[in-house]
Amino acid sequence: MPGEPRETSRNGVDRSREALKESHRPGWLTSRPARALVCAAGLLLGWVSIRLGLRWALVRFFRVPHVHSGATPAAMGLEAEDVTISAPGGRLRAWFIPARAAGPQPVALVLHGWSGSASSMLPVAPPLHAAGFHVLLLDAQGHGRSDDSDSGSSSMPGFAENVERACRWLRSNPRVEAEGIVLVGHSVGAGACLLAAARDPRIAAVVSISSMANAATYMGQAMRRHGVPAIAISLVLREIERAIGMRFPEFAPIATIAHLHMPVLLIHGAIDSVIPLADAQALHRAAPPGTDLLVVADADHGDIDRFLAVAPAVTDFLRRAVQREEPAAPPVSAHRPSPQRGE
Repeated sequence: MPGEPRETSRNGVDRSREALKESHRPGWLTSRPARALVCAAGLLLGWVSIRLGLRWALVRFFRVPHVHSGATPAAMGLEAEDVTISAPGGRLRAWFIPARAAGPQPVALVLHGWSGSASSMLPVAPPLHAAGFHVLLLDAQGHGRSDDSDSGSSSMPGFAENVERACRWLRSNPRVEAEGIVLVGHSVGAGACLLAAARDPRIAAVVSISSMANAATYMGQAMRRHGVPAIAISLVLREIERAIGMRFPEFAPIATIAHLHMPVLLIHGAIDSVIPLADAQALHRAAPPGTDLLVVADADHGDIDRFLAVAPAVTDFLRRAVQREEPAAPPVSAHRPSPQRGE
């Protein structure tokens, strides 16, 4: 038929036009809701990746090289018992140096700082022991001879939990005066002792050596010095809180010290290159009335031997604390510097 090819041709053109329209019609994956969903999924995946990356980095950052203890109490002429205390994920190790006197006696629980060990605090043991105290030199988890924690990382609240477990062990020891436990801590260990004392009103006294005022401020300043952007610092600090399970304001020494009702003594090196003296002065302002600050003129952060210059004032302070005596006029104060110990 003469008209058939024309009709066939027209039908072919129509089908081609329909196919062309179909090819340009938005599919599900190119629709606006789908694009929004894909974008949201991408953002979520990116955020999860960032969180996982931050967690991985923080675990590596908080994992302290497990440096085992060096010298022992025998090197200081002291006889000590090797002590094991149970803790989540492993054991706490410590040296218990019994007091000379018989019967229940007060005890000084001594805790080192970050990446330290019981060995690093050995110089403080002889004057404490000579003053009539039992001395417990504790290795925090992940430090010295103690096992690692479950998470494999360390923190100030983690140190405080170690102190609390050691206090429970001490109170179960019939040789220890249960109400005569005093805490002596250095650096992060000092902050941990302040936190533990804020949660345990039975602690008789706290001696804080070289404590920072606020861990978040300290870490933020350290990251800024390395050029980390402010938004990244905020993310890192929030992730640290999640990893620790506690917010910085809850365990900041400048916050916990304000809640203490037992005597507190602050000690700091005037030339501390890690934690500035300003932190100790801020703690002193926030501390309970009567708190003294002893400033050791020639001591840097880790100079434990140099802090022995104030040992007589420390032992006098602790004896009065366990005997519930009124403090004597402070031999040295942040407001009354001496040529040997001043700001």
